Amino acid sequence: MELTPRLETIARQVPQGSILADVGTDHGLLPVWLLLEGRISYAIASDLREGPLSRARETVEQHGVTGRVSLRLCDGLAGIEAGEADVVSIAGMGGETIATILEQAPWTRENTLLLLQPMTSFPDLRQWLLDHGYTVEQETICQEGSRMYTILTVRGGQDAPLTAAELWVGRNRPQPLRRAYLTMMENKVRRALDGQRASAHPDEAMVAHLEDVLAGMDAMKKELEA
Repeated sequence: MELTPRLETIARQVPQGSILADVGTDHGLLPVWLLLEGRISYAIASDLREGPLSRARETVEQHGVTGRVSLRLCDGLAGIEAGEADVVSIAGMGGETIATILEQAPWTRENTLLLLQPMTSFPDLRQWLLDHGYTVEQETICQEGSRMYTILTVRGGQDAPLTAAELWVGRNRPQPLRRAYLTMMENKVRRALDGQRASAHPDEAMVAHLEDVLAGMDAMKKELEA
């Protein structure tokens, strides 16, 4: 059984012997792979829809781990209680959706490792985590085909404020794909800025913000080159 580079990057950050709650599990690949590798002792696989949960059930049965996975039809973490898992993975969702899921489960601030892989709204998620008592311990960038993803390793705790650029791309910690990721995100911000400037009624506050973000990203790239 093989995982995509994105899921494998998440899997490698799950501590040995953990109990995992995988939210939005889809086919259940992540928890089943971790069980087969002997990395976790038990898993809870949840999904909002019956279709994905049925596919997860097929994966569980196919690989003979039926008694070691609890399949739950629920919205986010609504069907999972405090103390049932010490690692929570939420991958492939928008940043605002991830924040909503965590807001409804404040127990995740206590003795819980969160592995978060947002697809959109990166600044919103980082700001929400900062405002609600979570600290990002590290961010790991991976590449899958032509796309790059970042996985946030998060725990409860107080974090230092983030600059405008850091809200978009995280703190500037050296890693192999960091420069390429900065370039990708820089292009995304530049397109947003160009759109504002081309508008008949640009939002001047947003223009100033995006210019600040780009300046911060440029400084990060220079820091990596130093």
